[in-house]
Amino acid sequence: MSQKDKKELLKYVGNMQQVAYVRPLTYTEGRSHGMSVYEVKNGGIHFQLMADKALDMNQFSYKGVNINFLSKPGLQGRNQYDTNGDEAIRSIMGGMFFTAGLENICAPCKVEGVDYPMHGRMRTTPAEHVSADAYWDEDGYKISVKGQMREAALFGENMVLRREITTVYGSKTVIVTDEIENEGFREEPLMLLYHINMGYPFLDENTKVYIPTRKVTARDEVSQGHEAEYNRMESPKDNESEYVFIHDICSDEEKNVSVLVINEKLGMGLKISYNAKNLPYFMEWKSIASGDYVLGLEPSNSSVYGRMYHEKRNDVHKLQPFEKEKNILTFTVLDGEQEISEAVKVFESNFKNNKRER
Repeated sequence: MSQKDKKELLKYVGNMQQVAYVRPLTYTEGRSHGMSVYEVKNGGIHFQLMADKALDMNQFSYKGVNINFLSKPGLQGRNQYDTNGDEAIRSIMGGMFFTAGLENICAPCKVEGVDYPMHGRMRTTPAEHVSADAYWDEDGYKISVKGQMREAALFGENMVLRREITTVYGSKTVIVTDEIENEGFREEPLMLLYHINMGYPFLDENTKVYIPTRKVTARDEVSQGHEAEYNRMESPKDNESEYVFIHDICSDEEKNVSVLVINEKLGMGLKISYNAKNLPYFMEWKSIASGDYVLGLEPSNSSVYGRMYHEKRNDVHKLQPFEKEKNILTFTVLDGEQEISEAVKVFESNFKNNKRER
C-alpha cells in the first residue's frame, strides 16, 4: 500500500483506524494492573507493546490465531521480585519477545561480589520518551512506536537502548530497530539476547522449525539425546524437562540470517530475520512440558552460559564510551500454502549456498 493507493483506499475507509491503528491502553487487574501498553492493529496482524517493560511485545496474533507463548503467571507489569535471583521465573511471562540484558542474559550469577539477575534488568526497564504515530509516507500507511530505556547506576553504567517498532498497512511484517549506546565514560559490558517465544495454537505437534544450523549442541545432560528433534515439536508430555540447544548458524556474505517456524496444518508460518554481525550466537529453548509448552528462538551476542562463562574466558562483549550498536529484527507472517512453500524454498537454497561458502 503506497501513497498512490491512499486515495483509492480512502474511498472505502473514512477513518484508517477501521483497519489499522495504534492505541495506548492500561491494564486494570491482576499482576498486570496499571501496566501501560500500546495496542497495534495492521489488517490481520494484532500485537501489544509494553511501555512499562522495554517496549517488548507481549501478544502477537494473525487473523485471530495466537502466535506467542504466555507463561503460567500470565500478563504482568513490573514487580518487586522482577530481578531478584531465581524469583525471576515468577515474572518471566514470555510474550512474543522480551529483551534479555544488558549486563547478563541467562542464569543469575555473582561476579566479584556483584549480583547479576536472571536474564538481566532490561526486560523490566520502563520506556521513556515514548511516542506513537500512524501516518502516510512513501511506503504507505505506517504505524510507529518509539521509546528509550536506560540501564544505569550511581557510579556505574549508563547504557541506553533506543527502540522503534514499525509496520505498514497491507504488509504482514513488523520491524524492530534497536540502537544501544554507552553514554558513560568507561567501557561497559553489553550482553544482549532477543528471547522470541512461540506458543499454542501456532505451536503444536504439526510445527516445524527451519534454522540454518551447521551443528546442534546440547547445553546440558538433560538436553543431550534430543538434538535430532530440534526442528520439530512433539505433543505435550507431563513433567518433561526443558531442552536448550546451541546452534552454529550460517549466514550470507552480509551476515543476514532467516529462521522459519511453520505450521502447515494451520497454513501459517513466521519468518524471523536479523543480521548476525552483532548477534553471532543463536540458541533454541524447547519445552514440550504440559502447561509449559513453548519454543524460544534466541539470537544473541553472548553464549547461553551467561556472564560467568564470558568472564572466565575474558571475552565479554563491550562498548566503548559513546559507542553505538544497531540491531534490526524483522517478523513476517506467512499466510497460506504458497507463501510457506516459497519461503521454505528460499530458505533451503540460501542454506545450501551459505553452508557451502564457509
